[in-house]
Amino acid sequence: MTVSDDLNFAEQAGELDSETPGNFVLFGITFTPKIIGILAGLLGVAGAAYILLNMVMPAWDNYQQQQVKSSELQGQLDQKRASIKQADKVKKEQEEAKQQKTQVLGLFANQKTLYTLLLDLNRLVESGNAQIPVNGVRAKLQKFMPTAQEAEIITDGSLGPLVNGQLKRSSVNLEIVGTYEQTQSIIRNIERLQPLLVVKDYQSALAPTDPLKTGAGPAQITTSFQLQALMPLTPEDIAAAKAAAPKK
Repeated sequence: MTVSDDLNFAEQAGELDSETPGNFVLFGITFTPKIIGILAGLLGVAGAAYILLNMVMPAWDNYQQQQVKSSELQGQLDQKRASIKQADKVKKEQEEAKQQKTQVLGLFANQKTLYTLLLDLNRLVESGNAQIPVNGVRAKLQKFMPTAQEAEIITDGSLGPLVNGQLKRSSVNLEIVGTYEQTQSIIRNIERLQPLLVVKDYQSALAPTDPLKTGAGPAQITTSFQLQALMPLTPEDIAAAKAAAPKK
């Protein structure tokens, strides 16, 4: 074999290598198994990136939005539950306040108690006389005189500025004759009456003595005072007070 034959054999061998199964030439590039593997890997990465951008990321964003929406709905639900509990608490407090108001109003006088006040006072005086001997000194209610036909709204600050325009009073001038112990007992019993009463202008002096009964028993005193029955304003009183108030 000559040198030229060797060269021809090498060329033929190169042509055979380029045509080896598994290799192909495209645009002058020979695609070997290694290059094909690299290209397949790149295509896989590109495909994964495409799937990530066009399928996974939108699904993730949608999941995140649903999570936010779920948290907002849960917050609204918790807020509504708290509002229901708060409403129940407020309702309970209103009921308690209403009961307390009823109890407080029960301490005040009303028109019915004013009608029976004279009878109540006379009963208190006579109850102290029940154990007095027939010939003993007996107390008596000597005067019962209302100062006005109708109750007046308190506006003079006599009971404090906070009371002005909130309560009204009905006043009665009283005069009791009896011993010191009897008078003291009557005053204490008046304080125990249910309606809220205020004693004003209290005065005591020795009662005139009967010369024929000198030394018959303990000296009597004449006690005079004004008894004020305090009452809450009625809705009619409040409406009348608003109508009479000067417009600003």
